[in-house]
Amino acid sequence: MGKFMKSGKVVLVLGGRYAGRKAVIVKNYDDGTSDKPYGHALVAGIERYPRRVKRGMSKKKLKERSKIKPFIRVYNYNHLMPTRYSVDVNMNKGAVNKDAFRDPAKKRRAKREVKGKFEERYKSGKNRWFFQKLRF
Repeated sequence: MGKFMKSGKVVLVLGGRYAGRKAVIVKNYDDGTSDKPYGHALVAGIERYPRRVKRGMSKKKLKERSKIKPFIRVYNYNHLMPTRYSVDVNMNKGAVNKDAFRDPAKKRRAKREVKGKFEERYKSGKNRWFFQKLRF
């Protein structure tokens, strides 16, 4: 079977704090590493989705409702469900990587980077399914 957990693939988080949230694989580790000897992936996802906007809303209200709260986390493949969708958001690999978890300042910078990329993509109107809350 081929490798399908590639960077850019949209996945659903199945367990834990962010269960039911959508995320994008930033970097995958199919064979594991020395500290995590199982297949896992660094994902960037949406903790708080943008709210619905209508035509009659003011620019200020539109701006407020279009905000996204992101998360970055390393997940075991068993806790991720791949979807058929992929999002081609190119993250800055220098900011969003496993080293970001060692230092709180780096993690904040990585989250800010992800937030900027996600909001930019949301405002462009592409990948609409990714920015909607999962209904189940």
